[in-house]
Amino acid sequence: MARVSQEHLDARRRQILDGAARCFARNGFHATSMQDVLRESGLSAGAVYRYFSGKEEIITAIAEEVFTTVRGAYAEAVASTPPPPVDVLLPAVLDRVFTHTLGGDDPLIFTRLILQVWSETLRSPELTETLRAGFASLLGLWTELITAYQEAGLMPREAEPTQIARVLIATAQGFIAQQALFGDVDPAAVRAGLAALLPTASRPHPA
Repeated sequence: MARVSQEHLDARRRQILDGAARCFARNGFHATSMQDVLRESGLSAGAVYRYFSGKEEIITAIAEEVFTTVRGAYAEAVASTPPPPVDVLLPAVLDRVFTHTLGGDDPLIFTRLILQVWSETLRSPELTETLRAGFASLLGLWTELITAYQEAGLMPREAEPTQIARVLIATAQGFIAQQALFGDVDPAAVRAGLAALLPTASRPHPA
């Protein structure tokens, strides 16, 4: 019997996650059954359960993809020397999140799933741990960025990097929530707003 290629396995897993994402975006996690996921993905129960033991594992996999997408954008910024200023970086990350598709061509599916993941952590200890780990990773990346901004003279050196990092993460979360609920967030407008609020974001701060 011929061995199934890794490419084929990955494609099947992607098919399941995309089908589940469409279901979750339409009806929410709790109103979606595994039968709904089977119908939407077009796969048999045996094929789906080969990858996931149930809906909880699918939800966790989607949560991990959310953090992989966001973390990847920030990791690229940390690797830049110097890193892009806040009023450039945050809108760029939001643009990546807003245009990322999971489940089809509608990018709103992704932001709506992010909101559902956040709310589901109130019920699921496993998902809470996934969210905590993801947040800790983002907080670490942002703290590195703030330190780099301080060294480049773009932020005052006396400021506490972790405190600023939390505020900026919350800003990004707020815009993600707005996009999921209303679908009218323009990253270019976000950049203009940040530039107005943080007039020194793109210019060296006095030593």
